[in-house]
Amino acid sequence: MKSMDSFVGEFEKAEWSEISKTIISADRCKIERALDGEGAGGLEDLAALLSPLANQEYLEEMAQLAHQLTKQRFGKVIRLFAPIYLSNECNNICDYCGFSMGNQIPRKTLSNVEILREIGILKKHKFEHVLLVTGESSKKVGVDYLYDSIKVLNEYFANVSMEVQPLKEDEYQYLISAGLHAVLVYQETYEKKSYAKHHLKGRKRNFDWRLNTPDRLGRAGINKIGLGCLYGLTQDWRTDSFFAAMHLNYLEKRYWQTSFSMSFPRLRPCEGELNPVVDLKDRDLVQLLCAFRIFNHELELSLSTRESPTLRENLLPLGITTMSAGSKTNPGGYAGNVESLEQFSISDERSPHEIQEMLRSKGYEPVWKDWDSSYQCLAKTLPKDTVLLDKADSKILAVS
Repeated sequence: MKSMDSFVGEFEKAEWSEISKTIISADRCKIERALDGEGAGGLEDLAALLSPLANQEYLEEMAQLAHQLTKQRFGKVIRLFAPIYLSNECNNICDYCGFSMGNQIPRKTLSNVEILREIGILKKHKFEHVLLVTGESSKKVGVDYLYDSIKVLNEYFANVSMEVQPLKEDEYQYLISAGLHAVLVYQETYEKKSYAKHHLKGRKRNFDWRLNTPDRLGRAGINKIGLGCLYGLTQDWRTDSFFAAMHLNYLEKRYWQTSFSMSFPRLRPCEGELNPVVDLKDRDLVQLLCAFRIFNHELELSLSTRESPTLRENLLPLGITTMSAGSKTNPGGYAGNVESLEQFSISDERSPHEIQEMLRSKGYEPVWKDWDSSYQCLAKTLPKDTVLLDKADSKILAVS
C-alpha cells in the first residue's frame, strides 16, 4: 500500500516537535475561543484544550461544557460490556504487557467448551456486548480460530467486538462475515522512538503495519473502529493524544459510514512491571476526556476497569458513554481459571450488578444491549442522508 493511500501519508507530513510547541504555547485567547465555539475549530481547538494552561486554569469550564455536550448527544445512558479473553499466547515482546512472549507464564487458549463456560457466566450477568481479546499469536490464535469463536459468540450476544493482532483486509472481511461488529486497535503510542523502545520483538514492532490497520478495517467495511493510546509509554502524552485525534479525524472523513470510539487506558501493573515513563495524573485524565468530548461531540468514549471505582464514578459526567464491568483479563477468568496470568491488574473489581446499581443511583440508565447492528447494516444500503426512526419513541437508529 502506498503511504498516501493511508494515514501513514498524513502522519509522515506532521512534525511531532512543532505540534508539541503549538500545544504548549496555547494562550488564553485560543482556549477561550475553543470553549466558546464548542470545539468547532477542530484540531486547532483541540491543541489549545490539551495545553498545560487549559489544565491549570480552565478545567472547570471544560468539564461543564463536556458534561453539557454529552447530555445533549447521549443523555444519561451508559452502555456496559465485558471483555472475554480467549488466549494469552503471544509472539511479541512488549515490555509493558503481561502476555509478552518473554514472560515465563502459563499459556492458555480456550477451547469451544471453555468459551461456552465463559459465555454462560456472562449471560447470567445480562451482558449483550462482549469484546473478544487475545494475545498476538497468528499460529495459536489464527484467523480460523477467531472466525469460529466469533460464530459461537454471535449465537449468544447481540454485539461482538475484537481486540487482537492486526490482520489483512481480506481477513477482516472474512471475520465480518462471521458477525464481527467492531475492532479495537490501539497504536499504543504515536511517537516512533518510544514505540521502538517498548516493542522489542515480533510483528507488533512494525509501526507502519499497525498504523495502517484502521485503514484496512475501513476498506473492509467494519461497523466500528476503536482507537487510543496507552498513557505511560511516552513522556509527551499531550502530543500523543493529539496524534490519536488526527488519526480519528482522517478516518472519519475517509470512512464516513464507520463509527468510532476512543479509550484512554493508563499503564497498569503487569508481569513485566514496567514503570510508566510519565505519571498521567487524574487531573490530566480529566483534561483528556473533556478535550476529546469538546473536539468530537459524537465520539464514543470508553472507560475500563483499569481505573479505581471512585475515579470511574467521578468521570461519568465528563463524556463517558461506555464502561466495562466485572472484567477478567485472563483466559477462562470468569469460570475461575487461576492458572493463566491476567494481562493487567484490575482496579475496579465490582460485579456487573454493583456497577448497574451504582449507575442507577447516580441517575444513569445502564444499557446491556444497544440498538441492533442490523440497523447499521441496513443503513449502509440506503441512499445518503436517509434516516431510520424507531417508531416507538422516535429515536434515530441510523443515518446513512
